[in-house]
Amino acid sequence: MATEIRVPTLGESVSEATIGRWFKKPGDPVKADEPVLELETDKVTLEVNAPAAGTLGDIVAKDGETVTPGALLGSVIEGGAAAAAPAPKAEAPKAAPAAAPAPAAAPAAAKEPGPAVGRLAAESGVSPAAVAGTGKDGRVTKGDMLAAIAGGAAAAAAPSAPVQVRAPSAPADAGREERVKMTKLRQTIARRLKDAQNTAAMLTTFNDVDMSAVMNLRSQYKDVFEKKHGTKLGFMGFFTKAVIQALKDIPAVNAEIDGTDLVYKNYYHIGIAVGTEKGLVVPVVRDADLLSVAGIEKTISDFGKRARDGKLSIDEMQGGTFTITNGGIYGSLLSTPILNAPQSGILGMHRIEERPVVKNGQIVIRPMMYLALSYDHRIVDGKEAVTFLVRVKEALEDPARLVLDL
Repeated sequence: MATEIRVPTLGESVSEATIGRWFKKPGDPVKADEPVLELETDKVTLEVNAPAAGTLGDIVAKDGETVTPGALLGSVIEGGAAAAAPAPKAEAPKAAPAAAPAPAAAPAAAKEPGPAVGRLAAESGVSPAAVAGTGKDGRVTKGDMLAAIAGGAAAAAAPSAPVQVRAPSAPADAGREERVKMTKLRQTIARRLKDAQNTAAMLTTFNDVDMSAVMNLRSQYKDVFEKKHGTKLGFMGFFTKAVIQALKDIPAVNAEIDGTDLVYKNYYHIGIAVGTEKGLVVPVVRDADLLSVAGIEKTISDFGKRARDGKLSIDEMQGGTFTITNGGIYGSLLSTPILNAPQSGILGMHRIEERPVVKNGQIVIRPMMYLALSYDHRIVDGKEAVTFLVRVKEALEDPARLVLDL
């Protein structure tokens, strides 16, 4: 008896995935719930487990192929006698064409846009039929319509098609090059970062912060903190608390544009950028204002570990209102971070470096860090951006402000 292996539900806004790699070959024994292949979406990498114990049968979707939720991937033949499972190879050509029509269902779903899409179509004159849908089953979403209205329906359909044409290499160099297909995650990172540059009026303002107070506090309490809370006391807890306090003072930095409206968010879901081997992911610490420093540090530590293991869920990377990215862990002295659309602000941290500074008329050596706030100038004025960064600086240089809510 054969049990089918199918693509699981990928998440509300994810309509397709790419086969990263199969861990098993046809005929290999598998255990129930053992990972048999890896799927890459534009947000996360996830493993698909065997639905039953037995041997792996025919593989329908090969490495690198794009599949949709519910699509047939392969099968598990129950029972040890099925070790000769490669025999069904003759059926593979039949299975492949059968799976091909699945994407064709997308246009049908796209013909039934929701009320918000219909309203935007009536107001703008842009037909949903001319817009490339990114929703489930190819459905055109409100975001797709807004992008089409801003840049034209043709431009909205363009992201899926590569526009960059590379000049051919010299014959002597071509043999020394290696061409590797971009992962789904890397393609999405590239598209989203470029979209942010094209859409937002992005500007960056800088400041520096004396980290002496935070470093002394951390040095004094790190052992007691770890013993009590079971996690290390880092800098991200302090930065997250300082950012939240500044967001409460300057709410525009916690807002986003929706058509002709500004949406002010009276909650604080802070995205923390995490670098992995496959690219940058941004898990979200939800309602971070309600967490203690220990709660924030525990959450970030857990996110970091699971991000590197590819275990983050899609839901954990959606809904952020502001992002913090720390290039300092890689040695960066200064950078201009790109917005994590549709957010209007992102704070860049950098390495701590001892530098001479003037304090009370005296030149002293202090551990200094450059801070960079990139923001959407369509929402945030220069005065608000500078004030926001000053609030963060003040809170870090005098951490008592975080406790006293000053």
